[in-house]
Amino acid sequence: MPLPTGTDMHVNSLLTNLSVGWMTDPSLFIAADAFPVVQVQKQTGLYAEFDRGDFLRDEAQVRAPATKAAGGGYKVTTTSRYDCEVYSWGKYVADQDRDNSDDPFKPDQDAGMYLVQKRRQKEEVAWTTAFFGTGIWTGSTTTTDLVAGTDFTAWTDPASDLIGDVDLQSTEIESNTGQTPNTLVVNRRGWNAIKRHPDIIERLKGMGSPERPAIANQANVAAILELDRVLIARAPRNTAAEGATDATDYIAGNHALLCYSAPSPSLNTPSAGYTFRWTPQDGEGGAVVETYRDDRRKADWHEINFAFQHKVVSAICGAFFQNVA
Repeated sequence: MPLPTGTDMHVNSLLTNLSVGWMTDPSLFIAADAFPVVQVQKQTGLYAEFDRGDFLRDEAQVRAPATKAAGGGYKVTTTSRYDCEVYSWGKYVADQDRDNSDDPFKPDQDAGMYLVQKRRQKEEVAWTTAFFGTGIWTGSTTTTDLVAGTDFTAWTDPASDLIGDVDLQSTEIESNTGQTPNTLVVNRRGWNAIKRHPDIIERLKGMGSPERPAIANQANVAAILELDRVLIARAPRNTAAEGATDATDYIAGNHALLCYSAPSPSLNTPSAGYTFRWTPQDGEGGAVVETYRDDRRKADWHEINFAFQHKVVSAICGAFFQNVA
């Protein structure tokens, strides 16, 4: 056998054009899209609310000649409060680690990527806690959460009335608020049940053409359900402590939220929810990573700061379906 062999003459080294990382695709997060963002200059503050009943009451009266017009008014509250929490996370990059790193590692760039991921995860978890759970919404026909098996049939069941369920709750919200629900939020498992539902597949047959049949994408399903959009909350989270076996699943549970989400924040505009961002501490929602020099450690400290609150503003503008899949 000739010596040296090919194995003797090769030393394994890291590829410089490939590495395996776990940065979640930004499109999987919905926290920044579901409700309008309100930029605020102070950490806390108040906003005005007009009384819904006063505006929806039929009170105008016939006016007889030479008489004074009937009239009234409306109540306003100015006690509703927002309160933006400040969050941060950081990572050291030591000079020795930077100077000793080889491709494909870029310690400072990798640290920035890691911090942006932490921000997106925190905002998505906070969104789910604020909006995508039980005991939050009051706009349904029961004025509480709609429970699969009790109030409706889970949408994984082909015999369920998916379109009828959405229609019924849309009608309920509209009849009580004057706002037509325009948004449905589900996680991936809920979306899988919707796009495979016989009612959706049947309606798709009337869309498109023989040459280009319609597919069950978000836009087409939204059109069938008479909504502006369907949002799929697909971001995952590891709930295990460091060092324990990973425990990953979708951040959002197997539920659905039907709601009216205002196109943008403005005066005299209701919305199921808003996201308040404290602009001086948040950079208007941008992922700004700051770097500070720590000479005592011979390292650079990279940190990300952000300040926000996801807040239910009009609970009657939402209906929550529990365990759709």
